[in-house]
Amino acid sequence: MKNIKILVSECKCNQSFADSVERIVKEMGIEANVTRVDDIVQMIPYNVMSLPALVVDEKVVAKGKISDDEIRKVLSK
Repeated sequence: MKNIKILVSECKCNQSFADSVERIVKEMGIEANVTRVDDIVQMIPYNVMSLPALVVDEKVVAKGKISDDEIRKVLSK
């Protein structure tokens, strides 16, 4: 089972990205724990300077908003 964290701010764009990731995880049938992280203190260990960001199994795999196709590509690895 994968551990997926979506690092986001309160911005609608970030929240929309998080919604997309959650939807795509379900569509692809990926067994994963998906959590949204909006606490800056919890984001510090990932050394991310731009949001949103996607973390899979404690590794940052995407920074900044990416398309649904790119999300699928990253999650299929």
